[in-house]
Amino acid sequence: MQSVGNEAGTNQSVERAAAVLRAFAGTGTLRVTEVAKLAKLQQSTASRLLSTLEQAGFVERDDGQYRLGAELITLAGVALNGHPVHHAARQRAQTLAAETGLGVNVAVRRGAELFYLCNFEGQFAPRSFVLIGRRNPLHATALGKCLLLGVEQSRDLLGELERYTPRTITDHDVLAAAVEQAAWQGYSTETEELSLSRSCLAAPLRDRTGRVVAALSLSGPSSFVDLPARELELSRLVMETADAINSQLGHHGPADQQISAPRRHDLRSRS
Repeated sequence: MQSVGNEAGTNQSVERAAAVLRAFAGTGTLRVTEVAKLAKLQQSTASRLLSTLEQAGFVERDDGQYRLGAELITLAGVALNGHPVHHAARQRAQTLAAETGLGVNVAVRRGAELFYLCNFEGQFAPRSFVLIGRRNPLHATALGKCLLLGVEQSRDLLGELERYTPRTITDHDVLAAAVEQAAWQGYSTETEELSLSRSCLAAPLRDRTGRVVAALSLSGPSSFVDLPARELELSRLVMETADAINSQLGHHGPADQQISAPRRHDLRSRS
């Protein structure tokens, strides 16, 4: 069985405990044997670590199965409240969701994936789960296209582009063109590239140096988002909200960015 944390300068016990916690990232409850397999640990080691984590409140046990504990919610709340992007975006994102009835998300880039910091549901875009803390691919989302602005060597970063639906971009040249279009028009779009029947618009969030540090999106059912009819309207809303958040982050760009009519060609149709 492969061990965790053999690199010099790391604490093996901490690395193994982190691996145990990460084993729960894709599911709600696990048995010891499942944790051991996912964390690549001996079952006895996994059992011992779970017992220690249970005493600390980081996991909870019920009928022989473990789930993440409430103590992690406290730590997650502290981490979110201390994040400058979350602090700047939370209220404005919540207001935008209430006004449009759509879902509003804020995400940052973590390597080749995006990581959700904020998630608010409008009445027309309900979800059965919370997006905060979840990850999604950069190439198949409007948020990801904004987060790729200014990223050099994106081909090396992303590698082979996985297909999620028939409309997913799987060609790096097409993706580069979509990112270039996002830079040109100030926002990006996505129609059923990650999941069927859902569409999205996103705008970049910048710090005081102008660097893209996050992105803000409006998303919901494709029938309600209706990009062919509403792209200009919704893009104005997402860009105006992004401008307000950018100001709080210290980036003072044009307050009233002029938006040209959207380009009629659809880059995604070439994927």
